[in-house]
Amino acid sequence: MIYCDDDKIERIVLNLFSNAIKFTKPGGKIEVNIYQGQKEVIISIKDTGIGIPEDKLASIFDRFSQVDKTLARNMEGTGIGLALVKSLVEMHRGKVYVKSIYGEGTEFLIHLPENTLDTVNEKYKDTVNLNKQYENKQESNIEKINIEFSDIYSI
Repeated sequence: MIYCDDDKIERIVLNLFSNAIKFTKPGGKIEVNIYQGQKEVIISIKDTGIGIPEDKLASIFDRFSQVDKTLARNMEGTGIGLALVKSLVEMHRGKVYVKSIYGEGTEFLIHLPENTLDTVNEKYKDTVNLNKQYENKQESNIEKINIEFSDIYSI
């Protein structure tokens, strides 16, 4: 059982999936998998895209960091997507890891701890509940996806 904010988990997955689409050539492969670990759930988003150079891996979660704007096929982002992913994962007391080989592809692994409601910190539960109060629940899933993928439509 995972106590989580489903909208935030959706944002994490859509952001990583959007990046995979941007950096994977037509005919490439993108896999999204969920695994149950010993005391965690692992979400894997793996692509056969251009990969990330080893010397850039340490900075990809920094706000406003972009590996190389020319690699995005003219699909510029703000450079905050992966920083947001890391922040949202950590809000869930999880960890995000990246494995990449330049020229071969990238895999992002999201590790979310299994828990029950009685083990979740009270402050954390209040934060998630407050966030849900202010979110616009009228927005359809299609609209959310259109917004998330707006920077890749011209591919």
